[in-house]
Amino acid sequence: MSYIDIFNGDADGICALHQLRLQDPQKSRLVTGVKRDTLLLKQVISVKDCLLTVLDISSHSNRDSLQKLLKQGNTVHYFDHHFAGKIPESTNFLPHIDTSPDVCTSILVDRFLAGKYRLWAVVAAFGDNLHSAANVLAGSLKLSPNETENLREMGELINYNAYGETIADLFFSPEALYRSLQPFSDPFEYFLAAEELGRLRQGFRNDMQLAEKILPVKKTPAGKIYQFPDAAWCRRVSGVFSNQIARQEPDLAHALLVERKNGSFLVGVRAPLARPLGAEKLCIKFNGGGRAAAAGINNLAPEEVDRFLEAFELQYAG
Repeated sequence: MSYIDIFNGDADGICALHQLRLQDPQKSRLVTGVKRDTLLLKQVISVKDCLLTVLDISSHSNRDSLQKLLKQGNTVHYFDHHFAGKIPESTNFLPHIDTSPDVCTSILVDRFLAGKYRLWAVVAAFGDNLHSAANVLAGSLKLSPNETENLREMGELINYNAYGETIADLFFSPEALYRSLQPFSDPFEYFLAAEELGRLRQGFRNDMQLAEKILPVKKTPAGKIYQFPDAAWCRRVSGVFSNQIARQEPDLAHALLVERKNGSFLVGVRAPLARPLGAEKLCIKFNGGGRAAAAGINNLAPEEVDRFLEAFELQYAG
């Protein structure tokens, strides 16, 4: 049987797959992309009688492709924490789905593997801005503050690499970054050895210095709205910047609009960390998606911006 591994190109998707393949090494075809490239099942829509492992992309967004793949005799192992909608009913479908705001896909894999590669789940949770959950996992392993800090930085750097409109915006393709992890079962060895982290570290510092000079375009009791211009560095830093401002003001919601070349906007929404709910409900109204704490919209038309701002205010004013 042929194996196909389909995964989100962020820290959560990469670390989830890494845990599974440390446990069960397989020669597989890899299918991934930038973080916003979530309709990945379309890339394998013609395959039959394969074993698909799908990680960190919404089954709701991929529903039609998923149903077709199941009808074509494929077995699908599905790990995800995004809005799922109705779960398909098929003996070929093996879901591990939990949309609770304090879990990520790598935590679901960690549960599935009974904590065998938990260090990588810690990396992923930090990358997904689930610092409380990451610290709980780190505590279960009795990590030192320095060890925990190294895993935090690693997770945030791997996650930083995933944000872009195309692969050309990134420092490394997600597939290449995943392959750089493959020889390492111990993330602390990767932290010391990987040249990739050094390059990401420098890029992250440069991009964040530019981002931190930009002030919000709107402030309300509900939250803050930021807008970035059409530039590769803006797309790269959008996720980690959104996560940072969310941590700095945990009682407020945040939205970041990044201009695209076609005039529309990429939008990232962070629910208040003190009340991590509603982000996916807001974004679904504009053909976006995500999870309760963090969600996004890939193409918000300029004429829809005012309606989005009104919906943002209604979602979080209370």
